[in-house]
Amino acid sequence: MAKPIFRLMTELSSRKSISRITGAFAKSKASRRLIPWFAKTYGIPVQDAEKQVRDYQSLNEFFTRRLKPGLRPIDQGTDVLVSPVDSLITGFGRIQEGLMLQVKGQDYTVEELLNQSPRTVSYKNGFFMVLYLSPTDYHRIHSPVAGRILEKEHIPGRVYPVNDFGLLHMKRVLSRNERLVTYVQHEYGELAVVKVGAMNVSSIQYVSPLPDQLERGGDLAYFEFGSTVVLLFESGTFDPLPGVGLGSKIKMGQALGLLHTKSE
Repeated sequence: MAKPIFRLMTELSSRKSISRITGAFAKSKASRRLIPWFAKTYGIPVQDAEKQVRDYQSLNEFFTRRLKPGLRPIDQGTDVLVSPVDSLITGFGRIQEGLMLQVKGQDYTVEELLNQSPRTVSYKNGFFMVLYLSPTDYHRIHSPVAGRILEKEHIPGRVYPVNDFGLLHMKRVLSRNERLVTYVQHEYGELAVVKVGAMNVSSIQYVSPLPDQLERGGDLAYFEFGSTVVLLFESGTFDPLPGVGLGSKIKMGQALGLLHTKSE
């Protein structure tokens, strides 16, 4: 009985109007009083932040904080793809004829995730990773590769939670929530960085100014409160490193796999 009731409550609170209200408060100076409580509750290592806690003017500013220089070294290996975020891998595997199988017990199509983009065909038999950011994590998003931005798309949607409950008990959350998709051309092909909004997320923002040419580990975007990034790799261009897989806890800049010339 509890799960259907919680699903109903989640449906009612998943509208953008609710997120706008909570987002407006999080950006207000009044919210700064909650920063010490928020940091303690979620075990956030405040010593890693670029500034002292008292110097942040709102909860949102603290949440989207930068880290001290050098805390997330970018792997410099040849042809390496690095993690764009601090996260937990909650989905991982080969895309099979356009299907991403068993993401918390549900199957997704690349077509619905990318909003029927013509670029979908490039990922039909590629690889995918679902990277979940908890409130504890650093919430800025970096480029996983050096490359050129080919296209950007904002896909309006709901703001269901993307935690375990949301992914397990709400229908196809990743492809129903608001998304910001960045297609990047790298040396060996193309990849899609799909930023998925979540409950109480007021927005997903690109950094400003956003360069057309990205550096590996360079600034790309940030979440205003927690969410998920889905990486889609063009068919035949990516292999994960041993030890990287479902359930891995990873840091931004960590090597996730190797890019290579397309193989059919």
